[in-house]
Amino acid sequence: MSNNEFTVETKATNVTWHRPAVSRQEKEKLLSQRGILLWFTGLSASGKSTIAHALEHELYRAGYLTAVLDGDNIRHGLNKDLGFSPREREENIRRIGEVGKLFIENGIITMTAFISPFRSDRDKVRASLGEGNFIEIYVKCPIEELRRRDPKGLYKKALAGEVKEFTGISSPYEEPLSPEITLDTYVNSPGECVQALLRLLREWRVLNRYTSAGETGTVAA
Repeated sequence: MSNNEFTVETKATNVTWHRPAVSRQEKEKLLSQRGILLWFTGLSASGKSTIAHALEHELYRAGYLTAVLDGDNIRHGLNKDLGFSPREREENIRRIGEVGKLFIENGIITMTAFISPFRSDRDKVRASLGEGNFIEIYVKCPIEELRRRDPKGLYKKALAGEVKEFTGISSPYEEPLSPEITLDTYVNSPGECVQALLRLLREWRVLNRYTSAGETGTVAA
């Protein structure tokens, strides 16, 4: 849990929430899919972005509308004003939760790839979306393997003290207690992880039609 609560001050006044003219259900019917937020969480280099993009490509090939909100990409734009203190990490996740909510209300299968180290922050996003709209995906890998991979050289820099507040080294990571699915990327390939996620999406009835390269016909969700 983060040590400090990030208080969001409401500055806008005289604003009214407008109901959409086209409902979420109507949009989902048009797209033949159900909007949902797939929340990938795990340490740096565990494979969150790799799996999220691989899943998106597979769903795109099958004709589904998707979006991936990647941690690094978001910090280049929407959240470039935030650092990595506990309070700023909390606000980072809060904003992503709000964006993800907008996406799924438009029927889009949405994937987020963020370390999101604090359980309380992930739980707040889950609660804000309501039952059946949030799938927590724990992308798990031993820290020794992550240090070996280290594609950005961040673990090396963190161990040398060059990167402060680095999750897994100088900042804590709170593992999910009961994620919908755990993907062990030390044991399983990205392709195997994608297939496990596709099975889960069928179980959750997110996909109304699906055919993969290894299957024939249409698989009803």
